[in-house]
Amino acid sequence: MYIEKIPNRNSPPAILLRESWREGKRIRKRTIANLSQLPGHVIETLQRALKGEHLVSIHEVFRIERSFPHGHVAAVVKMIRRLGLDNLIAAKRTRQRDIVMAMIVERLIHPSSKLANTRLWKTTSLGKELDVEDAKVDELYDALRWLLRRQRRIENKLAARHLSEDSPVLYDVTSSYYEGRTCPLAMFGHSRDHRKDRPQIVYGVMTDEKGRPVAVDVYPGNTGDPSTVIDQVEKLRTRFGLGRVVLVGDRGMLTQTKIDILRQFPGIGWISALKSGAISSLIQSGTIQMSLFDKTNLAEISSPEFPGERLIVCYNPFLAEERTRKREALLDQTRKALDKIATEVKRRTKTPLMKDQIALKVGKIINRYKMGKHFSFTIEDGQFLWRVDKNAVETEKMLDGIYVVRTSEPKKRFSAEKTVRTYKSLSLVEHAFRTLKGIDIRVRPIYHRLEETVRAHIFLCLLAYYVEWHMRHYLAPLLFEDEDIESTRLVRDPVAPAESSVSAKIKKSRRRTSDGFPVHSFETLLQDLATQSKNICLSQLETSTTRVELITEPTPLQTRVFELLDVYPVNGSQE
Repeated sequence: MYIEKIPNRNSPPAILLRESWREGKRIRKRTIANLSQLPGHVIETLQRALKGEHLVSIHEVFRIERSFPHGHVAAVVKMIRRLGLDNLIAAKRTRQRDIVMAMIVERLIHPSSKLANTRLWKTTSLGKELDVEDAKVDELYDALRWLLRRQRRIENKLAARHLSEDSPVLYDVTSSYYEGRTCPLAMFGHSRDHRKDRPQIVYGVMTDEKGRPVAVDVYPGNTGDPSTVIDQVEKLRTRFGLGRVVLVGDRGMLTQTKIDILRQFPGIGWISALKSGAISSLIQSGTIQMSLFDKTNLAEISSPEFPGERLIVCYNPFLAEERTRKREALLDQTRKALDKIATEVKRRTKTPLMKDQIALKVGKIINRYKMGKHFSFTIEDGQFLWRVDKNAVETEKMLDGIYVVRTSEPKKRFSAEKTVRTYKSLSLVEHAFRTLKGIDIRVRPIYHRLEETVRAHIFLCLLAYYVEWHMRHYLAPLLFEDEDIESTRLVRDPVAPAESSVSAKIKKSRRRTSDGFPVHSFETLLQDLATQSKNICLSQLETSTTRVELITEPTPLQTRVFELLDVYPVNGSQE
């Protein structure tokens, strides 16, 4: 007996089970059954049986000893190799490089301590993939120190790849709280994490104009933002060898004092913004008037107070409305709190509140709502009076919705619109900080005891963000990301609030991609990839016993992820 396919013009071929015999010189055939309705794998199994193959249950051939989550590991590792980050870290493969790569991958798939890394590398395919499953925690710390010694070289390579002459360079500073007392970098200072009870560690991140991280510097926790600027200028000029760049920093960092110093460096331009006090002076002097915005929300002016600079005044009515609403809410909360203090002072007749006690209570309220400049107080023993300073409120109202971008760059190189867009692109560095501190990479809290391991830890997190930045870029069609953001940023109103593109709004409203896939966050997409497993199977054919690795078939979504990453694994096959 055998199986034969009979072509059928406009229909699928007929699959027939037949037998044949010879009568003299002629061969006779007889159809025993029509198998056309059977599944393909059943027909294939029957064909093999008819050929005399010995068929056994799959459970008799293979026994799965263990399964490791694999898809997310494969995606991140292959993204690293596509970026050539492994070669940037070290040209030759070494034990230290493998461990550093594994720590970068682990930072993205499950950020944890270095000790936890050594445990987790045995629970996914990462340990086997990079041959580090036997790594000890001391080796991880040795690899961190090895990485720190190579930081300058790696940053130089990243700068050569992403920075160029005349290009804008984005720079901003943040801090993370520290758990412990031993690191000399840990100092009490301004906490961006609202953890004033913990010492801080300050670090500044430099990126290209698209927000790709290039370098990071770590400072003691009591370091002010402006004091880090000159280090970045020296890095750009000396280490990166750039003769002409435009440094973009916020107004708290590029202060007037620092700008005066930057003028001494030929080839270093800058873009920043004025503080509210300087804007108020320009309004009171009549240099800035609301009539500037009769036809447009952006106007370029000059002022003798800022010689050699271009000032671009922007008015955002949505921002003005939001600031007005917020101020009124804070004023209302402050009034209610001050009324409670006044009522308590009046009630305490037998044991009056002393002046310093009242002042302490008022100070707590002022620090909580930050509205002290809008109130005046009379505080004596057993007496407390307050009133709203209406002039101060009206003066601040004049600033609502107005901000001024300042730059050293001539108009032929940076138009007013381009200058504002470039300054607002600092939000890309803020996004990097949110990613570094958030659930993706979790740079904080910092537990390392030594200065060198703290610096290496933060640099390692930066490299992990470098990989994530590119993965987000390639996987944007599957994520809650605006795929058209780069093109729309160049043409949209530079002052008005940014809006998502039409395609992004459709994707977010439907929660489905144009291909019909569910839209994911970066975290949930990695979790979905993790369901593709690498199975360690024990083969038990006859007397031989061997182990093979089989990867589960990828789902359509997982296949699409690897296509977008330009990675094509052999589906369901042995690696």
